[in-house]
Amino acid sequence: MNITTEDVKKLREQTGAGMMDAKRALEEAGNFDEAASLLRKRGHATLSKKSARTVGQGLIASYIHAGGKIGVLVELNCETDFVARNDEFVKLANEIAMHIAASDPEDVAAMLNQPYVRNPEQQVKDLIAETVGKLGENIRVRRFARFVLGD
Repeated sequence: MNITTEDVKKLREQTGAGMMDAKRALEEAGNFDEAASLLRKRGHATLSKKSARTVGQGLIASYIHAGGKIGVLVELNCETDFVARNDEFVKLANEIAMHIAASDPEDVAAMLNQPYVRNPEQQVKDLIAETVGKLGENIRVRRFARFVLGD
């Protein structure tokens, strides 16, 4: 595969990987889709390495859906307050809250294994692993509450 800067740029935008990581993945995989899959797997490897780290910072995100009839609060934790203020981290918290509103998981463990509502080919834990790969910190969903009007 002839690797162009456009290929590397496209892969970086899709996966959030660094420039050299994206280039190496393209060289190893030989095509774009396999390179993206390889980077996602590496994101999981990064997540497992970082999973023992303490997550004492983070934020609470909220999401209101269906004309104010469903609401979600989710606590998403990370290692530092610097990452907690990062746009990627805030976006992840909002995406998880929206997912919880749409899918009504039983608990955090069940939610992590559900297909992500915006991309059913990806599980929620894959979405988190991608963000761990981008930000370089352990990220964990600590808890959530889902409210339905009249429930």
